[in-house]
Amino acid sequence: MERSTPTPTVSTATHRRGLFADNEPFASGWLPTDSAHEIYYEECGKPDGKPCLILHGGPGGAINPTMRRFFDPSKWRMALFDQRGCGKSRPNASLEENTTWTLIADIERLREHLGVEKWCVFGGSWGSTLALAYAIKHPERVESLVLRGVFLLTARELAWFYQDGACMLFPDAWQRFCAPIPEAERGDMIGAYHKRLTHPDRRVQAQAAAAWSQWEGDTISIRGPEARPSKFNEVDFAIAFARIECHFFANHGFFPEEGWILNSAAVLQDIPGWIVQGRFDVVTPLEAAWKLKGVWPRARLDVVWDAGHASTEPGIVDALVRATDQALSV
Repeated sequence: MERSTPTPTVSTATHRRGLFADNEPFASGWLPTDSAHEIYYEECGKPDGKPCLILHGGPGGAINPTMRRFFDPSKWRMALFDQRGCGKSRPNASLEENTTWTLIADIERLREHLGVEKWCVFGGSWGSTLALAYAIKHPERVESLVLRGVFLLTARELAWFYQDGACMLFPDAWQRFCAPIPEAERGDMIGAYHKRLTHPDRRVQAQAAAAWSQWEGDTISIRGPEARPSKFNEVDFAIAFARIECHFFANHGFFPEEGWILNSAAVLQDIPGWIVQGRFDVVTPLEAAWKLKGVWPRARLDVVWDAGHASTEPGIVDALVRATDQALSV
């Protein structure tokens, strides 16, 4: 399809908005699937409010209380869930029947369970990938999209972060990432890690998972390794996060072709969207958001000049809160 020249808005607001007040779920539970997986979900905010779905990152991450705070709890009915193998979903860290397409089926299963016709879908990093894939497959169920740190899961993006690119900006963190991998195997870091993260010995998994998770934790903020979130140091979280993430990346997101999201973007033409992107995002660089905006004219691209990848950086918070407020009028 013909691609337009993106016109981003550079976020330079002098008064930055913060997160909404914390709010507890008014409902939660486990949703059976057509497999051994049971999906943990929560509902927060206003029970009869405007529906939205909040997708966590990774793949392999988990929902957390901060994710609820990007939406006004007095106006939105928020649904969140731990994706297969993640968080409180069962069984933990499982790779069986765990693909992009089974996750999309779970989203539809959750939507039907909650009695939602259409909703705003919100996601950052891998959450943006899953949100876009879901919207492409089920555009009639998506009222709007709010995305952060766009990740199209292309070979170019994976090579940048796991092979040759980001390592030049974070050589200290990269040295720690390479440590568990023998020199002879470093030409394919994803493959080398995949072999260890699927090893039958949990000790081998744990060592690889710690290094894999800490590499991402060390690079998500413009502050570098000193800002690594504590969860990336937790063994159980790290194993689930690293195993599932590497599983998806080794299988190229289970997409039918390279560049599938951009190639399918015509489906998004009638869906309004907001894209929030840190100028100095090393994990998912600006190029992907720029390309997406070029094939999706209804999306607004907001580039935050002093932010990296983390959703909690002040400029990212401000832009996302403004976006969810604007999405109320869709």
